[in-house]
Amino acid sequence: MSPLDGLVVLDFSRVLAGPYCTMQLADLGARVIKIEQPGRGDDTRAWGPPFVGGESAYFLSVNRNKESLALDLKHARARPILDALLSRADVLVENFRPGTMERLGLAYDLVAARHPRVVYCSISGFGQTGPRRAEPGYDAMMQAEGGLMSITGEAGGPPFRLGVAIGDIATGMFAVQGILAALIARGRTGRGQRVDIAMLDAVTALLTYQASSAFATGTTPQRMGNRHPSIAPYDTFSASDGDFVLSVGNDDQFRRLADVLKRPALASDPRFLTNADRVRNYDALRAEIAGLLATWQRSDLLSALTGAGVPVGAVRTVTEALADPQLAAREMVVPLEHATAGPIRVLGTPLKLSDTPAVVRTPPPTLGQHTRSILKGDVGLSDDEIQTLADLKVCAT
Repeated sequence: MSPLDGLVVLDFSRVLAGPYCTMQLADLGARVIKIEQPGRGDDTRAWGPPFVGGESAYFLSVNRNKESLALDLKHARARPILDALLSRADVLVENFRPGTMERLGLAYDLVAARHPRVVYCSISGFGQTGPRRAEPGYDAMMQAEGGLMSITGEAGGPPFRLGVAIGDIATGMFAVQGILAALIARGRTGRGQRVDIAMLDAVTALLTYQASSAFATGTTPQRMGNRHPSIAPYDTFSASDGDFVLSVGNDDQFRRLADVLKRPALASDPRFLTNADRVRNYDALRAEIAGLLATWQRSDLLSALTGAGVPVGAVRTVTEALADPQLAAREMVVPLEHATAGPIRVLGTPLKLSDTPAVVRTPPPTLGQHTRSILKGDVGLSDDEIQTLADLKVCAT
């Protein structure tokens, strides 16, 4: 049994933040019914290439363990279907722009009045309150507006966004936290509540020590490449045959690094004696060690440093990272059989619970794959009624 077995989630979300949130809930055992526009579905179904058997690789990445209901939310005949589903639901997740759910007749106040136990999670660019609430939000603009791009990139170079949509993903994670907290609260009060998650809030929350530094010093943090502003040496270096990251987090680790490099005097050099000294004198420190590190073959260096207890890691490609036997041992790459794409692989769940494990059970659904079974089993419609709705383009089966 998984921890959220028996929980029903109505997923009105699309693209990444919302689907990433509901995928995590599904991994934990919740039944997630993904409600999609007939004929089009989630925007990411069209995002590509690459496509696998006509299915977007992007969509496949964040929609496993879900059912797909193709339903036109704007059609009047959809209303009783939604009411029937809401009567069974524990959680509703949506990531429309504020005001859209109100226009669809699914405003939080209306849903809470009729279904008071439902936890209603709204994910948006700027949140449900504040002067910018109506503005749309996508990951790249949020990394820009939230300050992340300003501290990402080489010193003196242009700002960069991270190579994955970290704003969307972090927002989805915060949404899961909020939903689980609201469910715990419902266990005490018997009532659901609204969970309001803004991408700008989530991205800003990621600033952590960078924000604290700005508060403490009044100075704006700058781009530093892969260097850390408060730890040294904590940076990317080059061996003779490849790059690696050195993450020396304390003075003892620095002494061990110096020993591996056969320069023990570095650890007693007044310029490098403590971490604060090394941060203040980082240019001199890098000049001392970069040449020594470059004389090693990367595999030999990583083996020597790891054996000495110095944190270090190779800079790997995505393909190299996915081939790590550690990931295989942790079931982080999972083979599945998709209805149209055939054999696919998806990332596994990082949530490892000893007694109630999270599980990758089913492949991402095709558009409307479960419409008929949901309308029959959950709403109680007959085959003739379902066909009538399909003819009216209320749903697609």
